Amino acid sequence: LYNFSLKKMTLPLKNTVFPMILLKLEEWFLYKLLANSCYKAAMKVKNSRIFFKNSSFRSSHQIPLYPNISKCNNLRKSETVICDIQSTLLRSESFFPYFMLIAFEGGSILRALFLLLSSPLLFVLDFEAKLRVMVFITFCGMKIKDVECVGRAVLPKFFLENLNVRVYEVMKSAGERMVFTSVPRVMVEGFLKEYLSVDCVKGTELHCFGNYFSGFVSSSGILIKHRALMEVVGEKKPDIGIGNSSLHDHLFISLCKEAYVVSKEDEKAKSILPREKYPKPLVFHDGRLAFLPTPLATLTMFMWLPIGIPLSIFRILIGICLPYKVAVLLGKLSGIRLRVKGTDPPRSENDKGVLYVCTHRTLLDPVFLSTSLGKPLTAVTYSLSKMSEILAPIKTVRLTRSRQKDGEAMQRLLSEGDLVVCPEGTTCREPYLLRFSSLFAELADEIVPVAMNTNVSMFYGTTASGLKCLDPIFFLMNPRPCYNVEILGKLPKELTCAGGKSSHEVANYIQRQLGAALGFECTNLTRRDKYLMLAGNEGVVEDQNSRINTPN
Repeated sequence: LYNFSLKKMTLPLKNTVFPMILLKLEEWFLYKLLANSCYKAAMKVKNSRIFFKNSSFRSSHQIPLYPNISKCNNLRKSETVICDIQSTLLRSESFFPYFMLIAFEGGSILRALFLLLSSPLLFVLDFEAKLRVMVFITFCGMKIKDVECVGRAVLPKFFLENLNVRVYEVMKSAGERMVFTSVPRVMVEGFLKEYLSVDCVKGTELHCFGNYFSGFVSSSGILIKHRALMEVVGEKKPDIGIGNSSLHDHLFISLCKEAYVVSKEDEKAKSILPREKYPKPLVFHDGRLAFLPTPLATLTMFMWLPIGIPLSIFRILIGICLPYKVAVLLGKLSGIRLRVKGTDPPRSENDKGVLYVCTHRTLLDPVFLSTSLGKPLTAVTYSLSKMSEILAPIKTVRLTRSRQKDGEAMQRLLSEGDLVVCPEGTTCREPYLLRFSSLFAELADEIVPVAMNTNVSMFYGTTASGLKCLDPIFFLMNPRPCYNVEILGKLPKELTCAGGKSSHEVANYIQRQLGAALGFECTNLTRRDKYLMLAGNEGVVEDQNSRINTPN
C-alpha cells in the first residue's frame, strides 16, 4: 500500500517539473529583456547631447535655466563671484592634460606613459572614478615640493593660454573671487591666487604621508561644490555664480543671487586671451613640454621619441665632427631650420677681435652663431655642465663672477680672436629681454649686437630645475627646430665707452636695439628673479672653491 501511494504521488510531481522549468526560463528571459531595454533607453537619454549637436535643435527643444555669461555686465567691487576652474574658467572640459604635465614634469616619463595607457579606461569611467584613477597614477609617491614647483612654474602658462575670456573678464571686475573645484587644490591654487588674485580656493584635498603624496584623496573625499560653498558662506548668498550646463553646476550656482552659464557657441569665449591682456606678465616658465599634452598629442610624442632621440644625437655629431658648410647642409636635410639675416661686418685694423653680444635663448646660441658666420668663435659663460662642455663644437671658457678676473680673462680672449657673450646671464623663453650686464661694454670698442630667437613645437631646450646637460638634446629632438639669427650693424664708436658713454648706457642701448629687432619687451629682471620664481632658490650652488651660479 505504501509503495502504491508513493508511485501515485510521484506521477504528478514528474508531470509538473518541466512546466516549472519553462516558467523559470520565461521569467529570466523577460527580466533580461526588460533590463536591457531599460539600460539602452537610459543610455540614449544620457548620450542624447552627443547626437543632438545642432544648435537650432537644442534651442527649439530646450529652455536654458540660466542666461549666458555674455549677459553679465561688469560687476561692482563690492560684489562676489564664484565659479569652477574646470569647463568654466578654462575653456577645455578635460583636465587630463594638466595631470599629464604634473606626471611628466614633476614625475618621470614612465609615470607619464602609465597615465597615457590609462586613457582608454578613463574614457569609460564616470567622473569620480576617472578623477581618482588620474590622481593615483599622477601623485602616488611624488614629493609635495615637486608638485608645488610644477604648479608654480609649469602650469600657469597653459592655464593662461586656455582661459575663457568671458569668465575672466567677469572675475576681473569683481571685488571678491572664489573658486570651488573637484580637481586637486594643489594643482590650481598657486595659479589662481598669484595670477587671478582669487581670495578663496577650495578643491579636493590629497592624502599625504610625510613629504610624499599617497595617491589617494583625503578622508573628506572628492569635493562637492555646492556643499563646500554652503560651508564657506553659510546663509549669505554670493552675488554671481558662473557654471557650465551640467546639472551639478546648476545646483552649485543656484545658491547665488544671480547665475550664468558658459556657452560653447560664444565666439569670444572660444578666443585666446592676448598676451598683453594677461593679468600678470608671463616672463618665466619651466618644463620641457612645449605643447598641451592631450591624449592624442601625448601619444604622438611617445611615437616620435624612438625617432627623435637618435635624430638628436645625429644632429649633435654632425655639428661636432663636420665642417660648417657640410654641417649646415646635413642639418637642413635633417629638419633644422636656420634663418640668417644680415652679414658679418668687416673687422677694423686693430689686433683685437670682435665682441658679439647675443640674446640668450638656449645653450646653443654661440654654436648657431658660429655656424651662421662660418668661423670659429669663443663663448664665455658663468657655468657650464660637463656634458655641454664636452659636446660643444666651439671653445668655451668659464667665468668666475669676479668682475676684475672676468674682465681680464675676456680681454685676453679678445686679443686672441672673436668672442661671444650673452649679457642676460640666463635664458628666457618668452618675448622679453632680461637686464644686460654692463661688463662687456667696458672691454671692447667693436661690438656687434646679434638678435637670436628659437621656435620649437614639442620640447623646450632650457630648464631651471631639470638636468641642464640634456638641454641641447631636448632642443634637437624637436621634429623641426628653428633658429633665427639676425646680425645687426656694428655699434658706432660714439655709442661705445670709447666715445664717452658709460658702460650702463651702452648695455641699455644694445638691449633696446635687440628688443626692437625681435619685437621683445625689455625688462629689469635678472637671473636671480628667474630662479627665485621657478626653482625657489637664487640659482646658486656651493662649489668647493667658490660660490658659483648654476648653468644658464
